[in-house]
Parts: sequence; structure tokens; C-alpha cells
Amino acid sequence: MLAFAAVPAHADVYKCIDADGHITYTNARSAAKSCKVLSQDKLSTVPGGRVSTPSPANFPKVDGDTQKARDNDRRKILDQELANEQKNLEQARKDLSEQEGIVHPHERIAGGAINAAKVQERLQGYKDKLALHERNIEALKREIGNLR
Repeated sequence: MLAFAAVPAHADVYKCIDADGHITYTNARSAAKSCKVLSQDKLSTVPGGRVSTPSPANFPKVDGDTQKARDNDRRKILDQELANEQKNLEQARKDLSEQEGIVHPHERIAGGAINAAKVQERLQGYKDKLALHERNIEALKREIGNLR
């Protein structure tokens, strides 16, 4: 309990102006040799931590069983979304793989050589779709990991 007690501290704030007119503010006495003291306040400091704000009196309350049921429903929904995204990812991989093996006639240049830039342009949409599903899966895994 003593670790959370308020610790009084003394903080002097100095305003320093150098030869070029640049202004610097500091609380370091050693750096403030020819500076003007702006304030000599006594401060109360409390070790860092989460600040809790109480809910308003008219804020609706939910009993523990109801909240637990909601949390379980949320987990089921997220698990289902994750399963759907994994299926979509596999389909996107399959689609990309199939498209990589195809060269359309308009993607060839004179002499029958392949215009790699045109092929890459066509494949980019498939790659973007694949990346989207990968990002969605990562986000869903993070969300599931944050559940209690």
C-alpha cells in the first residue's frame, strides 16, 4: 500500500534564452544557470498506472451471467469468422496458384514471349485478395487473444 501513497516533490521550472534568442524550458537546476524561474510548485506524484474513472450512476449494469453469455457468444462469432477467413484464404491461394499457371494471349509480345508486367498486373488483384485474408486472420486471432 505504501507504494501507492502520494509522494511530495518539488519542481522548479526555468525559462532560458540563449544568445540567439532560442527559448528552452527545463527543470534541471544545473542546466538553468542564468535562467528565470517560472514556477516553484510543490507537486504530488503518484506512481504510474491505470486511472480508473467510475461509471455514471445511471449507467446500465449487466449481471455476471449475462456478461459471460455475451462473451461466449462473441467468442463463437469470432471463431466462426476466423474459420470463414481461413476458408477464404485457402480459396484465394488456390485462385492465385491457378492464375499463375495461365498466360492470356494479350499478355504475350511479338515472337510469343511473355510480357511479365502484364501478367503481374493481372495477378496483383489475386495477391491483394490473399493479403487481405491474411490480415483479417491476424486481426481475428489478436481479437480472440484479447478475450478474457
